[in-house]
Amino acid sequence: MESVRRARDWVQGSPFLVDAVLAGLAWLVCVVISGASGPWTLLLTTTQVLPLAWRRTQPFAAAMVIAASCVLQLVILDEPLVSNVAALAITYAVAAYGEERWHTRAVVAAGLGGSVLGVFDWLVGRGFYSPSVDSLIVQMVPMLLFMWMSVGVAWVLGDAVRRRRAVVARLREQNEALARDQAQRTALAAQGERATIAREMHDIVAHSLSVVVVQADGGAYAARVALDRGSGGDAAALEHAAQTLETLAATAREALTDTRRLVGVLRDSGSAAEFQPAQGLGDLEDLVQRVRDSGVPVTLAVRGEVERLPRELDLAAYRIVQESLTNVLKHAGPDASVVVDVLRTPAVLLVRVTDDGWGVGDPGTDPGEDGYGSHAVVPDGHGNGIIGMRERVEVLGGTLHAGPRVGGGFEVVASVPVTASEQVPADSGGSQQTRP
Repeated sequence: MESVRRARDWVQGSPFLVDAVLAGLAWLVCVVISGASGPWTLLLTTTQVLPLAWRRTQPFAAAMVIAASCVLQLVILDEPLVSNVAALAITYAVAAYGEERWHTRAVVAAGLGGSVLGVFDWLVGRGFYSPSVDSLIVQMVPMLLFMWMSVGVAWVLGDAVRRRRAVVARLREQNEALARDQAQRTALAAQGERATIAREMHDIVAHSLSVVVVQADGGAYAARVALDRGSGGDAAALEHAAQTLETLAATAREALTDTRRLVGVLRDSGSAAEFQPAQGLGDLEDLVQRVRDSGVPVTLAVRGEVERLPRELDLAAYRIVQESLTNVLKHAGPDASVVVDVLRTPAVLLVRVTDDGWGVGDPGTDPGEDGYGSHAVVPDGHGNGIIGMRERVEVLGGTLHAGPRVGGGFEVVASVPVTASEQVPADSGGSQQTRP
């Protein structure tokens, strides 16, 4: 099968060489059958058969050479030649491979007209027939009809081949277009998955490291206080240091678990739909408690039915609160307090996180564009946190506002529509929980 495929590829890739070999064999057969020994017969056979080597690469030029040879035959000879079959072959070739439609019409017209001249020459001349004038028309009609039918059949076959090649070319173009479209869809899907995983990694790592840094600073301070007070130590300071280390370990373990889950998704050969984050609004209490353990007072209020939210919306709301609390830990400065307010209505889910921090600079500085003082906030990477929150909300058809508050502090407000199929009736009520 491999040799057959290679031979087929060679035939398709070298049309002139193949046609040249076939034309040479046809010329040899015509010479042997006709017994062409005279110079004129050999010349006409050669000029009518050998141009078939260009029947696919230059069909119209080859047709003109064959037509000129046939006209010369009418002048020199009064009898048909075996090589006249080349006229039918080139008619087929022009119809099948000609680039211009008028080439086909010109060759067909030349074939029909040449048939009339050839039949008349053969019947009236002295070489083939010597008919009387009364029987000339009777003898011409069947021969002429046969030759016209031959020309017509050659044209029909060639035109059918041309149409089939055109259909195959269009199908090939459509298949290539579909393949390009599929490749683009795959690339877009992969890009979307990379963006989703990048947001997840950012939220997990940024929040966990922020908690770790704050807790580590507190634990180090408590330990130094205990050491400075002598060998007996300070029981309260040591207890605070121990609690801080326990919070560090719990945060690190949770971050490690989330990171392993994301890495497992990257390695998994299954579909991306199998990736189902575990966090949601039901985990807000644990999230808020970790921030409280870091020394930041947080008030949490969840109103409405949030247990039956779509998975994507539930995760997005959790990540918005997580990222906002992370920014508070990094930028709000000392003595800042936070209010987290989640409201579920039949139409939308509202998430609002506000703080009253003035940044890590001097208190009383006028709030700048960052909301904590124009020179207070230390630059943090590329600022992907707010960008990631906005992307999450916009994908779900919602809006997000993040900016400074009048009088100091910062606020993040997200409004996301709830899927109609997941809406809870307005009179169903909901639970309200406020945790200072």
